[in-house]
Amino acid sequence: MSLQGFRVPKEIIFGEGALSHLSTLEGKRATLVTGGNSMKRFGFLDEAKKQLEKAGMEVSIVDGVEPNPSIETVIRGGREMAEFNPDWIIAIGGGSALDAAKVMWVYYEYPATKFEDLVAFKFPKLRTKAKFIAVPSTSGTASEITAFTVITDPENHIKYPLVSAEITPDIALLDPALPAKMPAHITANTGMDVMTHAVEAYVSTAATSYTDPLAMEAIKLVYKQLPVAYVDGDNMKAREDMHNASALAGMAFTNASLGLVHSLAHKIGGEFGITHGLANSILLPYIIEYNMKATDKFKEIEKQLEIKDLVEELKTLNKKVGIPVTLKEVTEVDMSEEKFKEVLDRMSKNAFEDPCTLTNPRVSSIEDVKAIYESAYYGRTAKNI
Repeated sequence: MSLQGFRVPKEIIFGEGALSHLSTLEGKRATLVTGGNSMKRFGFLDEAKKQLEKAGMEVSIVDGVEPNPSIETVIRGGREMAEFNPDWIIAIGGGSALDAAKVMWVYYEYPATKFEDLVAFKFPKLRTKAKFIAVPSTSGTASEITAFTVITDPENHIKYPLVSAEITPDIALLDPALPAKMPAHITANTGMDVMTHAVEAYVSTAATSYTDPLAMEAIKLVYKQLPVAYVDGDNMKAREDMHNASALAGMAFTNASLGLVHSLAHKIGGEFGITHGLANSILLPYIIEYNMKATDKFKEIEKQLEIKDLVEELKTLNKKVGIPVTLKEVTEVDMSEEKFKEVLDRMSKNAFEDPCTLTNPRVSSIEDVKAIYESAYYGRTAKNI
């Protein structure tokens, strides 16, 4: 039997006001990494800067991280950090900002790093110059907890999931005041991303007695509280439960890995730019149908949730939070049937080769992946694949 491990951030600070923990840090300089304007617009970027200055630190800001952070962006960020020489890197914002900051950290400490090495999971030893804090503004990606990041190669239309224990944050700050500002559709997409993380971690071939309880608790919290947070964004109990569910699911999947839902979502995201959580939420019921032949653990989820049909319940949950049941119905990007068919073979091959495929409970093939994509696009059952 091979040895397994369990790793999460050394410190997790959670609850309203968690952002104030930044004022307790020791150091001379800190760099804040963020995405668009929301953290600035809602005052959280200024608040983070103020708390760091309270700690006596000089602060720089690396902003403009795009929704699907590119190789160019992370190299640029590393270069900007090298000019400032921070002791702390604090990523604040959605999953994209957190993901990008992790790889900026690599390029800050090792400017000559080859991206191909990171794709091959060859990461250098970090913390030679700085430590890393993650402050998520969405309850979804759990990047604040994990050893995972996803970086996009826009030229080849491929999203690369990169994995290394080195990029697990030192501290995660979970302040529900940040996700409380999310609009309803982002609450929905990120919330179903949490559900996907939890379900895939629970049925992963690398799941353990350490990860299963965390995954199950996250499943229960999302099932109960996502519809509440979607309808009433100011319900802080629902927001806090969803934020904690995201972290719990992250603890599970960073140690148990994921499965085909993420493999397929990564690649359709690379081809069309569809939001990651939205892709996950649509694909999840179809891949559960496909995987049911290989594991009885879906029955345990049904038992714990006191439901009869997990697939139908997830489709109903999607509808409750405004998510379509098929890929064909997606309107945020142009995913016409013609374009879908045009990239289907390439996308299926790339998805099958995604590292998340390795821990899927059912052994698959390129042909199976293609059939699943078609099922999710047209709304056909995947039970017969």
